[in-house]
Amino acid sequence: MGVENFTEVGTKVVAIGFNYPTVADGFIDIPEVPLIFLKAKSSYITEGQEIVIPPDCKEVIHEVELGVVIGKRAKNIKKEEVFDYVAGYCAVNDITDVAFLRTALKKGTHWILAKSCDTFCPVSRFVPKEKIKDPDNVEIYCLVNGEEKQRDNTGIKAFDVPTILEYITKYITLEPGDLVLTGTPVGSTIIHPGDKVEMGITGVVHATFYVKK
Repeated sequence: MGVENFTEVGTKVVAIGFNYPTVADGFIDIPEVPLIFLKAKSSYITEGQEIVIPPDCKEVIHEVELGVVIGKRAKNIKKEEVFDYVAGYCAVNDITDVAFLRTALKKGTHWILAKSCDTFCPVSRFVPKEKIKDPDNVEIYCLVNGEEKQRDNTGIKAFDVPTILEYITKYITLEPGDLVLTGTPVGSTIIHPGDKVEMGITGVVHATFYVKK
């Protein structure tokens, strides 16, 4: 399908917020439908590049997620046909400034600064969909300086991959190479300059990034 270099060929990153029940605690009620937001394509980095914390960002956290790479144009697709439109997967870290996010949630404003700063979307290499039998039953994890911070099965999400893609494509056309983030489990912590951040899908893919100011 020609989307192995999805960070280059895709047009956008569509993400789902608060999709793991324990993560929503203390922020918002569990959404009744997928909570959609966008990350800028310019926030992508791949292995060998660094996560850069902007000078005025004080509470930047890691959020490991399963990413779904779209293989062909998708509009108004149904749950039962979703995987015909999926090319593959990746591990993603939805780097987030919690201070900006907290303010946005309180004031009802946009999440752009919380989610879309340059380097705030580190991704692993592309994984063909044949390598993952069921994206709603894989383990994702994140380590910081060798210490495990997040590890959970994607099956505990409030909304599974078919539900997410059906819902998004009712409103937003997904193009080949677009990336859909499916939410992060509990365990996110603040990262600091000098930290080593590792993430992956157990038994499938692993990626390492370093943090700088």
